[in-house]
Amino acid sequence: MSRVEIIGFPQSTYVRVVRMACEEKGIPYDLIPVRPHAPEAEAIHPLGKVPAMRHGDLTLCESKAIVSYLDRVFDGPKLIPEDPRRAAEVEQWVSLVNTAIDPVMVRQYLLAYVFPKSPDGKPDRAVIDAALPQMEKQAGILDRAVAGGHLVGDSFTLADINLMPLLFYVRQTPEGGPMVRAATQLEAYYNRHAQRPSFANTMPPPPPGK
Repeated sequence: MSRVEIIGFPQSTYVRVVRMACEEKGIPYDLIPVRPHAPEAEAIHPLGKVPAMRHGDLTLCESKAIVSYLDRVFDGPKLIPEDPRRAAEVEQWVSLVNTAIDPVMVRQYLLAYVFPKSPDGKPDRAVIDAALPQMEKQAGILDRAVAGGHLVGDSFTLADINLMPLLFYVRQTPEGGPMVRAATQLEAYYNRHAQRPSFANTMPPPPPGK
């Protein structure tokens, strides 16, 4: 069987999601480190985003679609459970993180630090401060959700894989770090799953220019 190629820069949370899925399932892969809108990304994703994947003559984009394919095609632990109820709960949490939590914690808050758009090049405090109340609410939601050790059931699933890279970055920020650590169940959840080889083996380098 052809080797899997994952296309995208390693600092991307969603590229890391796909890489972690490969690590969890023991899938050999090659990382093609390109940024969004590079020719390799544009050739697969209609909007030039990453990650993208090539496996033989198949190309896919979007992390959820890629991991779903890998989970069905390759042996190893199931990242999306066979049980319909558990599978739906995984889908639910992937959707909640991707459509509600990521836009606030990463796209609004984190990127205001990493890629500030203010005239002086400093973090935009108005953007950051506007995100904090919603982040507090979301941290509380996650804190309650992971009280049992996982987002879904009693096994490490795509729902957890999809959240961990986001928490990795948020915990490094001035407000996000104390916020996560104050959510004691969420902090314990992060610390426990950060010990997984899939997490350690996909540790990203600092963002370009940092």
